[in-house]
Amino acid sequence: MNTLSSILLQATAPSPEEIQAAQDSIRRGLEMMLQTAQNDPETFWQQVLESMIQFGLQVLAAFAIFTVGIIFIRWVQRILKRTFERRNTEPTIASFVSSFISISLTVLLIILTVGALGVNTTSLAALLAAGGMAIGMALSGTVQNFAGGIMILAFKPFKADDFIEAQGSMGKVIEVNITATKILTTDNKVIILPNGSLSNGSIINYTARPLRRVDWEVSVSYGVDAKACKAAIRAIVDSDKRVLQADTNMDEIYKELNVSSFQLSVVNYRMDSIPEPFVGLKSLNSNDITFVVRAWVRSSDYWDVFFALQERFYTELPPQGFTFAYPHVDVTMLN
Repeated sequence: MNTLSSILLQATAPSPEEIQAAQDSIRRGLEMMLQTAQNDPETFWQQVLESMIQFGLQVLAAFAIFTVGIIFIRWVQRILKRTFERRNTEPTIASFVSSFISISLTVLLIILTVGALGVNTTSLAALLAAGGMAIGMALSGTVQNFAGGIMILAFKPFKADDFIEAQGSMGKVIEVNITATKILTTDNKVIILPNGSLSNGSIINYTARPLRRVDWEVSVSYGVDAKACKAAIRAIVDSDKRVLQADTNMDEIYKELNVSSFQLSVVNYRMDSIPEPFVGLKSLNSNDITFVVRAWVRSSDYWDVFFALQERFYTELPPQGFTFAYPHVDVTMLN
């Protein structure tokens, strides 16, 4: 950083020779003004008046440019706001784009206003560029998060209120800004994830789709009737009205969940039909056999259905003769 700072200072700071030349020029100009005032006062005051009029016109032009520019920037902000509202743009994207365009136009307006006053804007632009480079190098991590925020806002792997898992944390997204994302965990903790690492890592979005599949594993003792056990499990699953069946009207489901036609047009978003609940024998273990159970539900019902049916498996299967296995040892005594 020291080397970079010295290079930037050398690039922008005038040399001693340039400073001396400027001082000599100013001194010669003052001497000529004094000489003209002494030898020809009428011409001197006429030049002063013309200079004042010219400077006044430049000030008026700069004021007019600044006023018109401010009005134009506010008009652009109003147009952007109406456009974002009409298209239901994400608030985070709308805020970032509006701020970025407003700041860019304001900087351009300042340069134009200063240029209207007769000031050479070339050195000002060079100074801004050098300062921007120095700030960018000093805040490289922040710039990385800034770029990550742009990627997240552009590609939208998640949005506010989505439930995600990323960077070893899991929770509901409560805020997405340009440098960081805040998530609220199920035990009410707020975790701030830098957008730089978040955009480069894997993200699991549990609520990106309106429908999800629930999986259970039910282990029972050897010797049970597998066909009857599967039928009993399937009856429990089918009796829950929140479980979607193969004959579910998908159009009504998507209308109920307020899924837009634009979302349904996205590749792999719409499901034309729901697979019927499935029960199958998954594995033969040392002490038990395991059935796998799969059913489709609304994403908002996922955990309620999971825990409710898990409890029903435990309470309703044993009375029907399907006992749960547990580690044990059978000992045979010989006389």
